[in-house]
Amino acid sequence: MVEKGISSLLAVSKRRSLPALATFAAAIGGAIAYLAVTPRLYEASARLMLDDKRVSVSDLGRDLTQPSSGAPAGVSPLANEAELVKSQRVLERAIAIVKSESQSDSRKSTLTTGDLSKGLKVKIVPATNILELSYQNKNPIVAAKALNAVSQAMVEDNIKTISSEATKIREFLQKEVPNARQQLLEAEAAENRYRQQSGIVAFDDQTKSLVQSLATLEDQERIVGSQLREARSLDASLRQITDTSSLNKAYATVRSGQDEELKKLRARLSELEAKLIEARLHYTDSHPTVIQLRGQRNAMRAVYTRELARVSPRNQAITPNNIAGDQLSQDLTSKLIINETERLALENKLKLIQSERANLQSRLAQLPMKQQPLTALTRQREEGAASLKFLQSKLEEARIAEAQKVSNIQVIEPAKPPTVATSPRRTVVLTLAATFGSIVAIGVVLLLEVMDNTLRDASEAEELLKLPLLGVLPQLPPKTLGLQSSEQFLDNVGLVEPYRMLFKTLEFRSANTLRIIVVSSTISGEGKSVVSSHLAAVSAMLSWRTLLIDADLRRPVQHKLFKLPFTEGLTDVIAGEKSLLDAVQPTDIDNLNVLACGELRGRPSQLLESVAMKSLIEEAAKNYELVIIDTPPLSACADAATLSRYSDGIMMVTRPSFTIKEVLSRAVSELTQNRIPILGVVVNGMTSLTEDYYRYPVDRYQPVRSLAALGDE
Repeated sequence: MVEKGISSLLAVSKRRSLPALATFAAAIGGAIAYLAVTPRLYEASARLMLDDKRVSVSDLGRDLTQPSSGAPAGVSPLANEAELVKSQRVLERAIAIVKSESQSDSRKSTLTTGDLSKGLKVKIVPATNILELSYQNKNPIVAAKALNAVSQAMVEDNIKTISSEATKIREFLQKEVPNARQQLLEAEAAENRYRQQSGIVAFDDQTKSLVQSLATLEDQERIVGSQLREARSLDASLRQITDTSSLNKAYATVRSGQDEELKKLRARLSELEAKLIEARLHYTDSHPTVIQLRGQRNAMRAVYTRELARVSPRNQAITPNNIAGDQLSQDLTSKLIINETERLALENKLKLIQSERANLQSRLAQLPMKQQPLTALTRQREEGAASLKFLQSKLEEARIAEAQKVSNIQVIEPAKPPTVATSPRRTVVLTLAATFGSIVAIGVVLLLEVMDNTLRDASEAEELLKLPLLGVLPQLPPKTLGLQSSEQFLDNVGLVEPYRMLFKTLEFRSANTLRIIVVSSTISGEGKSVVSSHLAAVSAMLSWRTLLIDADLRRPVQHKLFKLPFTEGLTDVIAGEKSLLDAVQPTDIDNLNVLACGELRGRPSQLLESVAMKSLIEEAAKNYELVIIDTPPLSACADAATLSRYSDGIMMVTRPSFTIKEVLSRAVSELTQNRIPILGVVVNGMTSLTEDYYRYPVDRYQPVRSLAALGDE
């Protein structure tokens, strides 16, 4: 599998070598042109360190020199300084320093802020507080001077910034200290006035008494709540057992069950129901006795219903099923009524306790309200005193920091004039160009492979069609295409052996004796006629009496390959003007005859579909051991499919980098669906890939010449 993949890659590389090499050469040429026109630049470098341990007399001075002073969370002070290096004010100061040095050296500087900003680069050295500055210029001395000027400008700007911050803080504190002193005086006066007005005494004792009373009420609330939950649980159970939804209904149920008049009516009604059931056992429903008893029962039911409404509150209707007639039902219902009454009493008691508890809580909450203003006034006085003390101390520190000239940036490595150009880097440019050219070349190869829908090699043909591969034929030299002088072809082992292998493959793979072969292709130009003629020549060389029929009545070529007359042939035999044996023409190759196309006539399809054509093929099979029929391409007409019905099968000829895969697949699919036998596929016109299908290069295995012949030479 690995060897197959490697061979496939080599084949693709060989097919697309020209565009790939052109793409790669273009990339290298572009890189060389870039190196030729790009000017050389020299890069100088310097290093600055952000020092967070600079000593200052005051605490405020130390805070101002800290790199993280005033920086929001997550912001790197070193990154801020890196951006500040490229700021306009630093660059302008650096240009001014360079110009002043140029005047002292009697040389005029033409450097501008734009040039300096364009060539200046800043990099943070990882895990350090160091900034690495670099600057490129055509002049190495200018590059070093400009970079040193930027470093000096950064130090001066940092000193100026720290001093300016200290001045702003000092001015602010000078205004805030008198205001803080006045606020402290006002807070002290307000606290004294409130103490005189409120007169708060025994605050802790009052609070303790209220807390004890509130705890007692909370205990009572818990006890009553527990009793109420028990009453509600019992109420739910009794309602479920007695199936009672309201107290009125429960009362009516009990009263109905205890009423003596209703008891008598229920007994009388039960007696009538029993008599009616007994009468129905002996008589039909239309019998007078049954009718009489049913009428009495209905009348009794009406009386019973009226009496139920009498004992029910508000004369509500009560169904007989809901009457508590037995003692247990009456007891449970009575217990439900008593429990409901007790539950209502517990609810009222709980509401009263909750109301008293809320009153005590309100009183307890009011006590701190009187203490709260005093607490706030005391806190304001204490805060005012602390604030005044703090501002006074910071004012003194600001005055000290303003007088100092401290910077937290120092130059640890000044720039020196470089001696070697850093840009452009020839090795890097050429390496990138080679890499880019290789990638683009591979992309071009892949693109061409994807866009190429033609057949590439023999293995692809076999995999695409799922048909047996009969043979791989070499690309024939132009001088061997025609067989008028057959020695140039038959004496060349490298050309004959692939055709001989094809012939033997056809012979061995056929279940019966192979007599008639139809040769065709999908489109014109795949070499089917050349394959037909050379296969016929090899079979004749192997002592098979062979007939080659040129059935391509639109573009016949066999007479040209063998240099035969064009005037007589297949069309004359079909028309009945000549017999088959009279129309065939011998060739220079023993055992090989050719039936040329003959005079071209109209409607060639009609000739090939005729009965005479079928008879001609049958007669040819009787007189020859092998008949090879050269037919038009399948995409041009249906001649090959028609003639294949009279043969042992059709042999498809393909050509790498020429045969269109979609057309080939469609043609084979149509032949298969039409039940036309396909002998297999032949790959024609292979070059270097031919050797992949043989154990040795056949052109290196030529016959050994006789010793006499060698002596003659």
